[in-house]
Amino acid sequence: MPKRYPLQGETVIFTGTLKSPDALELVKEYGGNPHSLPLIQVNEIEQTTDNERLLEAAHYDWLIFTSQNAVQVFHEKMLRHAIKSAQIPCKIAAVGSQTASALEKIGFTVSFIPTTFSADVFVQQFKPEGTNLLQVLFLRGSLAGSIIREELPFQVEEWTVYETGAKPASIISIVELLKTEKHCTILFASPSAVHVYEQGAAPIIGWEGFTIGAIGHVTEKALLAAGATVHVKPETYTLKELVNALARRKEVIQ
Repeated sequence: MPKRYPLQGETVIFTGTLKSPDALELVKEYGGNPHSLPLIQVNEIEQTTDNERLLEAAHYDWLIFTSQNAVQVFHEKMLRHAIKSAQIPCKIAAVGSQTASALEKIGFTVSFIPTTFSADVFVQQFKPEGTNLLQVLFLRGSLAGSIIREELPFQVEEWTVYETGAKPASIISIVELLKTEKHCTILFASPSAVHVYEQGAAPIIGWEGFTIGAIGHVTEKALLAAGATVHVKPETYTLKELVNALARRKEVIQ
C-alpha cells in the first residue's frame, strides 16, 4: 500500500504544551510541518504548607486530576518533600488517558477514567460508593472550571497547585505563521489556549483563512463562543486522534 501524505504542505500548529512527541511525529508521517507553540505557561504555586497538604492528601478517599499539568506539579511537590506514591493510598480518578498514563508513571494506580475525556462527562459518570461520606480532593490549575466542585453530589475540596499564564512569544510566532504560510492548521487542546488566542492573536489575525481543530467538545464550545469555525474534532479526545481526524479531512477535500 502506498504511503499517505494527506498533510503534505500543511503547517500544523499545536497550541498546548506537548508531554510527548507522538503527535508531532504523526504530523511528519502524514507529510506535514508541525510547530509546537504553547500559548499557555504553567507555573507551580509553591507554598510553605505544601508538605502538610501532601500528608493530608493521603487521608482523602479520592484524588481527582483533570490534566497532565496537575500531575506534573503534584509530582514535583512530592519529590521536593520526599513523599512517595505509596504514602498516598487513596483512589485516583483521571480525566483522560494521557493524564492517567502520567499518574501511572509516577507510581499511582488509576481507578476511574470517564468514557469521554471532559469534566462534564466525568461528573455524570463518577459515582463511587459511599457518596455521602466521601472525602475528595481536586488538584487543579488557576483557570480550571467549577464543574467538578459544583456538580459532583458530594463535597469536593480543591487544591490549586499551578497558575496558568499567556506566552507572548508563542502568540507572536503563531500570528507570523498564519500570515506567511499558505496552508495552516491550528490545533487547540484546552479552553485556556482558546482564550489566550482570542485575547492576543485574534485581534491581529482573526479566525479565518486556516483550519481549526479542537481536541474535544469543551474546547469546541470555547472556540464557537469566540467566533471561530471548528473544522476538526476527533471522536476520541487525544492529540494523536486529532491529527488523524485532520489527515482524514484533508484527504477528503484534496
